[in-house]
Amino acid sequence: MGNDARTQQLFDWCASRLGPGELVQLVPAAGGQMSNVYRYLMEANSAVVKVRSEPLERVKRCLDAQRLAARNGFPCAMPLGEAEALDATGVVSSEEWRPGGEMLRGHDGDSARRSAILLAELVALLERRPAKALDPPPPWMNWNPPGGGLWPPNGPIDRMDQAPVPDIIRECARRAASRLRRSALPHVLGHGDWEAQNIRWKDGRPWSVYDWDSLVSLPEAAIVGAASGAFASTEVPTLAPIGSSDIFLDSYESARARTFSDDEREIAWAASMWPALHNARGEHLFRSDPVASVAVLEQSEERLNLAKA
Repeated sequence: MGNDARTQQLFDWCASRLGPGELVQLVPAAGGQMSNVYRYLMEANSAVVKVRSEPLERVKRCLDAQRLAARNGFPCAMPLGEAEALDATGVVSSEEWRPGGEMLRGHDGDSARRSAILLAELVALLERRPAKALDPPPPWMNWNPPGGGLWPPNGPIDRMDQAPVPDIIRECARRAASRLRRSALPHVLGHGDWEAQNIRWKDGRPWSVYDWDSLVSLPEAAIVGAASGAFASTEVPTLAPIGSSDIFLDSYESARARTFSDDEREIAWAASMWPALHNARGEHLFRSDPVASVAVLEQSEERLNLAKA
């Protein structure tokens, strides 16, 4: 289906579900996205409309968790209606338009604490839903892909020349993935892309959490660990300093009123590497600035030692 036909089909869906309006495609402020995102302008208000190429059941489960969070006062947009198959390759859904707020920039201890406490609130809310599988997890959280490969399958990426990716990046990924795959911890629901670019704050308080496409069902320690490494990422993904990640983990434990076991701490440190390793690989494949790569090279040995990887 051509772009014009797809856009008309999407407009017709919006008009039938939301009423008369105008459809405008949005461009993300920071890099890639899991969805094609639109704003649907109506006479009295607006809605966000998303089209994903993911399984319908996965999208429905993500929306169900987002709806639960919104109904309980968590700062996020409320979904409008249910997700539906737009065609054979796309799933469409809509939610409230919730603009405003600012990113919490920085990787200092205060930023780490505030981000960790907010994540703890979300995980506590999502405990009310069974942690059904949300497969596949996004690639920056997928350290156990089918077939046992190192990286999750991605046709266009896999067909690229992999030689530019340094051996040290591959070796760090192997060590982190090996430790994570040995985990037998139970799974919980959580946000799998806990970066500053996906959270907005207003007057010192959290205003809106975005990117609910990236919910995952993984061990709690892995979700928190990945967030402890990624929380400071804004327009350009990076890896937070080790001390800030440590503050993030401690703050999360305090907010949840429990202490991770030794195994959970090791899993958290292993997971703290994976989003940055995914991004470092991409930097080399696409010849972009080696922001995550430099941070990985500086921190990898200490983080992997903490993970006992």
